[in-house]
Amino acid sequence: MLKGYEWKGKEDKNVVRAEIKEFRNTLLGQQQQLRDAKLPVIVLIEGWAAAGKGSLIKELISEIDPRFYSVVSPTIVPETQERYPFLYQYVKAIPQNGKITFLDSGWMEGAIQKFLRHEITKEEFRRRIRQVNEFERQLRDGGYLVLKLFVHIEKDEQFERLRKLSESHDTEWRVNNDDLWQHREYKRFLEAYDDFMDRTDDVIPWHILDGSRRKSAVRDAMKLLVETIDRGLRDGRYVGEPFEEEFPLIEMPRLADVDLSPTIDDKEYKAQLKKLQDKLSALHNVIYRKKIPVILCYEGWDAAGKGGNIRRVAYPLDPRGFDVHPIASPLPHELNRQYLWRFWTRLPRTGHICIFDRTWYGRVMVERLEGFCSDRDWKRAYNEINEFERALTDWGAVVLKFWIHIDQDTQLARFTDRQNTPEKQWKITDEDWRNREKWPQYEEAIDEMLAKTSTKNAPWHIIESNDKKYARIRTLKIIVKALEKACDEHFERMMD
Repeated sequence: MLKGYEWKGKEDKNVVRAEIKEFRNTLLGQQQQLRDAKLPVIVLIEGWAAAGKGSLIKELISEIDPRFYSVVSPTIVPETQERYPFLYQYVKAIPQNGKITFLDSGWMEGAIQKFLRHEITKEEFRRRIRQVNEFERQLRDGGYLVLKLFVHIEKDEQFERLRKLSESHDTEWRVNNDDLWQHREYKRFLEAYDDFMDRTDDVIPWHILDGSRRKSAVRDAMKLLVETIDRGLRDGRYVGEPFEEEFPLIEMPRLADVDLSPTIDDKEYKAQLKKLQDKLSALHNVIYRKKIPVILCYEGWDAAGKGGNIRRVAYPLDPRGFDVHPIASPLPHELNRQYLWRFWTRLPRTGHICIFDRTWYGRVMVERLEGFCSDRDWKRAYNEINEFERALTDWGAVVLKFWIHIDQDTQLARFTDRQNTPEKQWKITDEDWRNREKWPQYEEAIDEMLAKTSTKNAPWHIIESNDKKYARIRTLKIIVKALEKACDEHFERMMD
């Protein structure tokens, strides 16, 4: 792409200025249409240091209402200091419906710099390219309009611009060591950019701008943005066949076939609870020191005992090192973004534990059965969720998913107890009774969810919870075993 780029000749400046004015007026009129159509737009602007990315963004936003756009300049920190997954800051920046985000460099620059600095391996670099393609496809399929631009200049042109910036006291701050390093290693960066763009051009195409002709680059960028928005307004949100990838799945039993008879006596429960909580407390210190992130996901029937189970897991943990996120219906600003956004933004830092009370699986259960999303949306979600969880485990996270399971008779008894006990009545709602009437439909959806998303890297565990105490002990055992294994594997990697 970059290697074969054909540099264009000079153009009439007056003609270019007139075209810019025309596109700027068109963009001004498109703002309200975007808001009305609730179409979100992401403009990724990558390119060489001193190529004019900042000036280009300034021109693009000049006539846009500042309430409806944001400019984000992601930071690239050394891999050893990174506390979140690779894509975290880019997912966090995606706009709400009807708004535009301009990214001043993004996932390409972030991946390439770390690769060329040897902070990540070639294998990890390839994984990040795969994650980028998955991320871009999920954005496209979720209704986002994505425009990817690369501002290109030759090495000599870059040298002159860096020199001029460095010679002025007012602009020398704009040239940093990374810029100078990139110029010295221009050929290596050219190879890396070209390779990355070739590998990430299928879902969302790249567009190369001639940064040596500043006004022409502005004109070309505006033209591409106007055309992208026009296409979105004309065609609506993307409609295509759901993408499906084969993941290594673990065979799961149907819920109807699970034996719910296991119990534990009080004496054994108390002894096991103390022993396991002591182990978990000690392991929390180890995972913090080794910077291993842990994500615990709870789903289950209403009144199955999720809350009590979570409390027994959280009790031995250092409160400074974990968070519990109760997930309810999405708030307006969450509903107006891709559905995984509100989970990405709640991920733990390395060394911390995050407990989700309800999760992203609402997409294939509640949202599916209550009609809160289209058939295409929830059918596509199985693959998107598997990709999301694979990105988490690639990052090094321990991901454990628990389905807290009871039978209908046990649920009825607990519902009745809650309704008849004043201090428990807050736990029971009309919606709980209504959902109970849909037990067969939910069971069918859950069986499909377990079958399609219990992967080897992020398995499901069905927890028998007719006896809540037994369920708590079984969950703690699974967590302790998984954390011990993660700590051992971390030690082995450090020794290699």
